Amino acid sequence: MVKARYKCNSCATEYPISTEITLCQKCNHPDSSDWSSTPLQGVLDVIYDYDQLKKNFCSFHPLDLMPVEREHFSYLARDEFTPLWRPNNLQKKLGLPKLLVKDDSTLPTGSLKDRASMLVAAFAQREGVDKIVLASTGNAASSMAGIGAAHGLEVIIFLPKAAPAAKLIQSRQYGASVNLVDGNYDLAYQQSYNYYQEHGGICRNTAMNPLTIEGKKSVSLEIYRQLDNQPPDVVFVPTGDGAIISGVYKGFVDLLQLGLIQKIPTIYAAQAKGSAAIHHAFNSGNFSPITASTVADSISVDVPKGGARALSYLQMFGGKTVVVSDQEILEAQHLLASTSGIFTEPAGAASLAGLLQVKQSISPTDSVVLLATGHGLKDPIPPFSLRKGILD
Repeated sequence: MVKARYKCNSCATEYPISTEITLCQKCNHPDSSDWSSTPLQGVLDVIYDYDQLKKNFCSFHPLDLMPVEREHFSYLARDEFTPLWRPNNLQKKLGLPKLLVKDDSTLPTGSLKDRASMLVAAFAQREGVDKIVLASTGNAASSMAGIGAAHGLEVIIFLPKAAPAAKLIQSRQYGASVNLVDGNYDLAYQQSYNYYQEHGGICRNTAMNPLTIEGKKSVSLEIYRQLDNQPPDVVFVPTGDGAIISGVYKGFVDLLQLGLIQKIPTIYAAQAKGSAAIHHAFNSGNFSPITASTVADSISVDVPKGGARALSYLQMFGGKTVVVSDQEILEAQHLLASTSGIFTEPAGAASLAGLLQVKQSISPTDSVVLLATGHGLKDPIPPFSLRKGILD
């Protein structure tokens, strides 16, 4: 077993990994916090004894660098990686011969969120907990519902009424208990935490549960392995609440700590113009309230719960942000599908939209990875995309 512990990324206080601890007890007071108004502070990272790992760490599977033993993962935690496609037509069109697409739509429920759900479910299995509670805009909900079903877990979801129908249908088909919230994701987040406080279980809420970041880091570990144990030069990450980009960074940081890579890739946080709180904080130094509005449902958040951690990673490792309009997202979605056969949801297409905006700063010799974070049929017909050429 890989020995691991929690460490606060604000005050460096360490804690054992347990079902009771989610945030730093010194930096945060969960019982009195209002999750709807500010990014979470005192979030915890999973850290390892890297010196000990180096002694026995030559070749690995991403599941081997997790704080839960492999035997607790269900059969859905497959040994094969998700594809790292080489889209020849798109490479030629953009003049980027080393452009790649990491396609997480092939995960069991069709989104990258399965990476987090698998680890949370495995942890629950090991600890003998049978209930998971969470809020979601849709993908995390359907993901936890599906992965939870494979582990025999009760999954309670709080979902905005405006969530895409496909994601709601998925969650219910998997047998989860779905509570529709008459409000946005931030209100669903608050209500889910209140339910967790009253009824117990494990709270899987993004950013609040350190294992969600730890699970998502596996995408970076896979990319490293698929590139013959080399990191890419540039990665574009669709970004809303900041959890996925923090996971991407965490994976590369682990590889750096193990001495397996020499530098962290340049990572772009690609945000929708109508939901760009992290971009604005990156430029101003402060988070300001916004009212999110974007066709990219999965990255639409007023308050990025993992924003503080994501901002810290971006600043520490020379990351960048890029903001794209809804129209640019939809055009990128169509471009990716029509040139490569990869149909990703609007949020997943934000990565390509971001690349298109800053392409002049990318060298043709750079290896560039776009994260396609969810299948296009998760959110198939954005309301105002019924324009000529798409549905004719």
